[in-house]
Amino acid sequence: MAENGEFSFTSRARSTGRNGLPRIQTNNNNKETLVCHDDSATPIKAKTIDELHSLQKKRSTPSTPIKSPLATGTAADGSFAVISEEERQRQQLQSISASLASLTRERGPKVVKGDPATPRKVDGQPSTHSFHYTSTPTFDDNISDSALKFTHVLYNLSPAELYEQAVKYEKGSFITSSGALATLSGAKTGRSPRDKRVVKDETTERELWWGKGSPNIEMDEHTFLVNRERAVDYLNSLDKVFVNDQFLNWDPEHRIKVRIVSARAYHSLFMHNMCIRPTSEELEDFGTPDFTIYNAGQFPCNRYTHYMTSSTSIDINLARKEMVILGTQYAGEMKKGLFSLMHYLMPKRQILSLHSGCNMGKDGDVALFFGLSGTGKTTLSTDHNRYLIGDDEHCWSDNGVSNIEGGCYAKCIDLSREKEPDIWNAIKFGTVLENIVFDEHTREVDYLDKSVTENTRAAYPIEYIPNAKIPCVGPHPKNIILLACDAFGVLPPVSKLSLEQTMYHFISGYTALVAGTEEGVKEPRATFSACFGAAFIMLNPTKYAAMLAEKMQKHGATGWLVNTGWSGGSYGSGNRIKLAFTRRIIDAIHSGTLLEASYTKTPVFGLEIPTEIEGVPSEILDPENTWSDMKAYKDTLLKLGTLFKKNFEGFVNHKIGEDNKLTDEILAAGPLF
Repeated sequence: MAENGEFSFTSRARSTGRNGLPRIQTNNNNKETLVCHDDSATPIKAKTIDELHSLQKKRSTPSTPIKSPLATGTAADGSFAVISEEERQRQQLQSISASLASLTRERGPKVVKGDPATPRKVDGQPSTHSFHYTSTPTFDDNISDSALKFTHVLYNLSPAELYEQAVKYEKGSFITSSGALATLSGAKTGRSPRDKRVVKDETTERELWWGKGSPNIEMDEHTFLVNRERAVDYLNSLDKVFVNDQFLNWDPEHRIKVRIVSARAYHSLFMHNMCIRPTSEELEDFGTPDFTIYNAGQFPCNRYTHYMTSSTSIDINLARKEMVILGTQYAGEMKKGLFSLMHYLMPKRQILSLHSGCNMGKDGDVALFFGLSGTGKTTLSTDHNRYLIGDDEHCWSDNGVSNIEGGCYAKCIDLSREKEPDIWNAIKFGTVLENIVFDEHTREVDYLDKSVTENTRAAYPIEYIPNAKIPCVGPHPKNIILLACDAFGVLPPVSKLSLEQTMYHFISGYTALVAGTEEGVKEPRATFSACFGAAFIMLNPTKYAAMLAEKMQKHGATGWLVNTGWSGGSYGSGNRIKLAFTRRIIDAIHSGTLLEASYTKTPVFGLEIPTEIEGVPSEILDPENTWSDMKAYKDTLLKLGTLFKKNFEGFVNHKIGEDNKLTDEILAAGPLF
């Protein structure tokens, strides 16, 4: 016996193990304790390492009968005919191949599901289930190299699967210490608005907003088809493509089906987070998408193609219900391209599309927050005492408000746990971190580092926010809050707006760039973005304003203008209004107490300002009281009023409503002097 009393080698005569070796036995006197031998375990079923790996993954299969919307016959009870899983897969691949079809060759690629690096096997044999879409009979002179190969489709992969694809195949993809996926968007780290184009045809020429101030840059149908063919040919040349079938708009009555075809796992995971994720049952009946994105961003457009001014082009064809991306890998182009689509489709259904944040109180009171970058829209719409419906894109229909997206796209520059705890905690497994910098050893992110870009971002599902309301819908809004960071320091911290004033300031979309943010800027610079999102709207801003007025009037909503900028002087001489005061103002709006306050009117802009708000010093409520130099105050006030008037000149000739009466009323609601 060994001296430690734990185990010993027995003699060969008494007990032997495999191959004649002495058996190891413990010397525990407890007879109930099992003895562990080197050959006592139950043999595994696998005979090779590949078979062992195949046992590790359990196949996901639908557990409910699959109804075929394409079935020609019905069962005796009148229900849909039930189709097999194989037939459902065939129909799905047929749809994807049709999406990737070349318009000149009138055929799609041979598509098969799965990663080409790990081919699926069925009963030990390679899977051959595939589909090749052809719209016309094939001829030998119509064939191409892409028709001779299979394109593997990675369809609606989970975040875990997309992590594996990104880390293994995409340079610059890493898992950070918090579990988020760090990625790079290549040379483009922001949107390219000058390279975004819309096909101008007979319909869009009449319906869309064109000309000065419009974000819509025209292209013709032929040029779009050239770029579409270029993108499709590139995607079909790859061994694999990622396909996401998802939804826009949480209101089921007005939901839009979208398909995103991309070449990068980063793009697929980004859209998985940002669009609404369908259930397995919803995917079974997904059918043909309402809109398709072809993201070939790694491949440039042809500079010799008509209308092309760079190697980047983001093209929307509303008639074909398609969007093509060439020459930019920045994922935000997909998100905002779909937002532009909703700005076109929803008003056709008498639904107002809005670039706003939205939250709801525990009593069901909904508030919309509009504001450009730096106004505090994200901060103020994120309130632990209220439910978050969404942070960026919404619809207002006869059913109430609904979030367009299934996720949030938050700025990360200077992010800290103390300032933005919800965003900080949302950066975990499943989140995409764009263009951030991290420690090469610990993988801890440095949110202060701008080495790649200042426009660092995090994309995560909305359910990562603890107080998110799921589903992301709510009743009709009670308050419409327009946020402006007025660096001129002449707008009051809060003012109650008439319906006409709300429309005027909604169309204007004002904020100010702070001096010092750009080289050579010595004083505040006014910025106007129609409807607080001019880069994404498709129709003339007055159309959205008219819809907003109609809905506010119908449902009794109140408009408010909240200045989160300067008081007591312009930037450099005055002081930034404290966030604590702004939060008290917002709380008073939510509770309804601000409606009961006494009001006075300001000169020039004619804004109604409250004389008292609990928790806010009364002297700051009227800007005139906070300036020591009255002449400087009046000069600055007139200067800002002149800038508003000049900006609004582009909208005075557009008819609003049934007659021009409302247009005149809106003009009268602007600055008067």
